[in-house]
Amino acid sequence: MLKGLTTAALAATLLTGGAISALADGHAEYKIRATANSNENDEDYDGLVVFKNFVEQASNGKIEVEMFIGTQLCSNGAECLQGVADGNIDVYISTSGGASGIFPFVQVLDLPYLMADDRVAEAALTNGTDFMNTMKDMTLEASGGAIRLMTVGNTGGWRNFANTKRRVASPSDMEGLKIRTVVADLPQELVKALGASPTPIPWPELFTSFQTGVVEGSKNGITDIMGMKFPDAGLQYVTLDGHAYMGALWFMNNENFKAMPAELQRVVVDGFYQLQQATFASPKRKSIQAYQDFTAGGGDLYVPTPDEKQAFKEAAAPVYDWFKSNVDGGDAIFNALTTSVAAAEADIEAARAADLN
Repeated sequence: MLKGLTTAALAATLLTGGAISALADGHAEYKIRATANSNENDEDYDGLVVFKNFVEQASNGKIEVEMFIGTQLCSNGAECLQGVADGNIDVYISTSGGASGIFPFVQVLDLPYLMADDRVAEAALTNGTDFMNTMKDMTLEASGGAIRLMTVGNTGGWRNFANTKRRVASPSDMEGLKIRTVVADLPQELVKALGASPTPIPWPELFTSFQTGVVEGSKNGITDIMGMKFPDAGLQYVTLDGHAYMGALWFMNNENFKAMPAELQRVVVDGFYQLQQATFASPKRKSIQAYQDFTAGGGDLYVPTPDEKQAFKEAAAPVYDWFKSNVDGGDAIFNALTTSVAAAEADIEAARAADLN
């Protein structure tokens, strides 16, 4: 879909009212239209507020950032990314599941148990690592040069297994559970590898699906679980296995970015760094109250032992081979991520040792 877009077509979009344009009021010279299909309680919104404030101030008002929260400009990943490619939307944030239909390789972020904690994940996802450089190059190539990946932040902390039936302390406890997934292949392969039944359900239908038993579990962060009031629908068991970091992919129209002078491109790049840091921090704070509210409501919160977590990792291992064999570019992006994670772990351990010296 996106590869058919030409530079000439995108340039024409710019000239006929594309999303970045000189403003008639004579103040801002460029306008960035940014959208997030979420709400004002979400980390995506927090990140955009920081981005808007930084970019507008650092550009001395030469750039204006317009925020569209919800589905005002587009309603799903495919539609929103097409809008970015066409130049009608400048900036869009997507989960890996939402972008996987166009960029299948981004599902590498859903591979389980590759990153141990926030410190490792944040280091590996910092711009300039082998992983981020590879992901950016692959995004530009897959979109025919239309879309660039600006940064990867966080949207909800870590994915954990949650269900309505029982405490899950081992892979065998997953047997037979109907687990909600997105339509993307990789999450479904993971659920199957653990002995459960993947059941693709649209996010807006999940509350009712818990109530009716259409699904019995999900893979979510605690802030999403509490924000959507899933315990009221019967979700009472959460296992803190932290199998995947909930990465947020921030895309931008490449032609519109390149249309700005170098000094303003730098402002935008720095703005995305500020955005990334804000989304890294936001879930840490919000999860504190979310966990307290979950347990206060009678929820069962279970932390697997190191041996139990290793059992989950071993059970999920076939998913790595599936990804590398079945996803275009899977082997390259997998190797880039594991290389960056290993480098991050070494740097962190060295820093820790220096702190303890």
